[in-house]
Amino acid sequence: MTETDRQGSRLLPWGALPTSAASLLRDLPVILAGMALLYGLLSLAHYWASPVGEQPVIDLRPSALPKYALFSVTRIALAYLLSLVVAVAYGYVAAHSTRAERVLIPLLDTLQSIPVLSFLPPVMVAMMALFPTRQLGIELGSILLILTGQVWNMTFSVYSSIKNVPREMREAAGIYRFSRWQELTQLELPSAAIGLVWNSMMSVAGAWFFLMACEMFALGNRDLRLPGLGSYLQTASNAGDTRAIAWGLAAMIVVIVLIDQLIWRPAIAWGEKFKLEQVEAVQTPRSAVLNLLRRSRVLNALERTAIDPAGERVTLYFARSRADGPPTRPKGANWTARAVAVAAVLLLAFAVVKMALVTASLSRSAMLGILTGAGATFLRVEATLLLAALWTVPVGVAVGLRPRLAAFLQPLAQIAASVPATALFPILLLFLIRAGGGLGIGSILLLLLGTQWYILFNVIAGASSIPADLKEACHVFGISGAQRWRKLFLPGIFPYLITGFVTASGGAWNASIVAEYFKFRGQTLSTVGLGAVISRATDNGDFPALLGATLVMAAMVVTFNRLVWRRLYVLASTRFRLEV
Repeated sequence: MTETDRQGSRLLPWGALPTSAASLLRDLPVILAGMALLYGLLSLAHYWASPVGEQPVIDLRPSALPKYALFSVTRIALAYLLSLVVAVAYGYVAAHSTRAERVLIPLLDTLQSIPVLSFLPPVMVAMMALFPTRQLGIELGSILLILTGQVWNMTFSVYSSIKNVPREMREAAGIYRFSRWQELTQLELPSAAIGLVWNSMMSVAGAWFFLMACEMFALGNRDLRLPGLGSYLQTASNAGDTRAIAWGLAAMIVVIVLIDQLIWRPAIAWGEKFKLEQVEAVQTPRSAVLNLLRRSRVLNALERTAIDPAGERVTLYFARSRADGPPTRPKGANWTARAVAVAAVLLLAFAVVKMALVTASLSRSAMLGILTGAGATFLRVEATLLLAALWTVPVGVAVGLRPRLAAFLQPLAQIAASVPATALFPILLLFLIRAGGGLGIGSILLLLLGTQWYILFNVIAGASSIPADLKEACHVFGISGAQRWRKLFLPGIFPYLITGFVTASGGAWNASIVAEYFKFRGQTLSTVGLGAVISRATDNGDFPALLGATLVMAAMVVTFNRLVWRRLYVLASTRFRLEV
């Protein structure tokens, strides 16, 4: 028997398959995934276009979980795409315009400190007014509420990365006369890629954390709920059904692991090419899904025939615009800008007057309660940041420097960051009560469960972006131990660490609404704090107290950010910026 006959008498290995058959097998998962995505979008579009009826009864049977998971993942995905657009646009403008930066960064500090429940009434009222007869209004309101828990740390990451682009890279872009579009797409976004990927993971984890509040809530005398994993867990928690809670958490963990393997692992491996280094790293993140996508003929053909030509046309358009010189401002543009500015100032003044009139109705005892709660929550937040930094900095550096360790621990960190702490809080609270503690200590632990991940993911991103040549230099010169931490690790992660602290601080203030005021089995447990004031005011429909507490929280966060974090941002962009 010849060698050819022997090969033909058994199954051919993958590499020996005909080219067309191998390409078909490689493209089959991509085609099936595209068809499933299209079917899911059509089904959701049909549901969202349906008329508003009675609020759905949340089915606690395990068989309802696949449908609820589809609804929740879609809301989170749409909110993330909107957050990504907002983060890039907002961060770009704030980083490039000194005048705009003076307004946009304090505004960002204010917005990230406002809890989700404070956004709930205006967002839901506006969306339901736009679409009063369709389910789309409530769905859009829920998506925007999820966005308020996602967008802030992504925006801070983009802003910080653009501010810390190496000066030599900017000078090279100027020499080659890059247009603004070319600078954004070929210099600034690549510099922001690693931090944006890790902060995107944190944003999605934050969306899971607040999903229970975004899918099931009360607005006045209306009980609004949407089918999803968040409403499933909230219903199970209210009913004290531990079996349903376990099923809901198991479904959420499965979804998180799938998202990690199908999206985040490929994104991390893809973002590795944007690291600034002069030698190749020994260990790099890898992803089988990314390799499959790169070998797909369908995606390659789509990129070759549609994406690349469109990108070239956009680049050429902006390049010609720069070659023709700066655009001339049309007549009347200055007057239009001034009119818009005056209208914005008048609108702001009107809002300030209205808020002052509303908060003026608060009694002296109510204001004293708000201020006392603000002080208590401030101390809890700072204690939480200190406790979080003690373990997230060393662990984050270890994970960021070792891709193999990151491949193992990253899904676990995402699961821990994504599981709503309110679903685990009854067990934690019962343990604390039996141990002699209470909600005062329990609220700090709950804040820690919800905010420590902001620091961890940013530290991992910072350690991952440290160039391999700097690590090799430390090895060659025998720099190790505490000296390596002082000379390499801490300076390398410093800009990312500050971003993590800023977003964790805002997240802690935000999470105080569920950490200081908790309902379980018909009982309401609370402690002194600003989050408890906001949650109680939301339940009672007390809008003056809700507004007053929200304004005090925003003022405290902005003041602290101006006095502390802002100065550290300046230090990060001057002394600890990586130069080529």
